[in-house]
Amino acid sequence: MFGDLMGMMGKLKETQQKIEETKKRLDSVLIDEQSNDGLLKVTLTANRLIKSIEVAPALLDDKEQLEDYLVLVMNKAIAKASNLNETELAAVTKDGMPNIPGMDLFK
Repeated sequence: MFGDLMGMMGKLKETQQKIEETKKRLDSVLIDEQSNDGLLKVTLTANRLIKSIEVAPALLDDKEQLEDYLVLVMNKAIAKASNLNETELAAVTKDGMPNIPGMDLFK
């Protein structure tokens, strides 16, 4: 019984290390998103850190339009980054979880 418990604890520690490595790797995965007309471009990491925003000069004349573009494009980029982040971390977690009877969390 204790051997199984020690094995599970080791597996959990290994999984935690893989999660941290995955989070670090996701800092270098870039998500690019742009408005439909290409006037606003946003780049962020899969960990949802903004790396760059490019605004076409045409948007600089209309503050309200620029704000609307920023909200729409940022939300799309964040949704993509969140989906990728959650998928990657769920895969690492699922693979690393010990098989505990009655704990079928990832079906």
